[in-house]
Amino acid sequence: MANQNEIQNITLVDENGDETLYEILFTFHSDEYSKDYILLVPEGVEDDEEVDIQAYIFNPDENGDATEEDLIQIEDDKEWDMVEEVLNTFLDDDNNFE
Repeated sequence: MANQNEIQNITLVDENGDETLYEILFTFHSDEYSKDYILLVPEGVEDDEEVDIQAYIFNPDENGDATEEDLIQIEDDKEWDMVEEVLNTFLDDDNNFE
């Protein structure tokens, strides 16, 4: 989606109308589910800080971009397990954090 050195952000609005800026951790496509996924972390967190990573199904446009309206909650438990497995593989690879 983006150059590894280029940080992209997205703003999410919660049910109270509060806006939070997130950095896009990475995106990936699942052939098994025929969907694209996006994983987000709160903007400005330190590398060793524990955070809740947000994951969504997303429908990027032809440029690979998406807005909050393009994000869909993941509701299937098996689909969540697959996303967590991909995330854990990403987190275990030190090359992703250079």
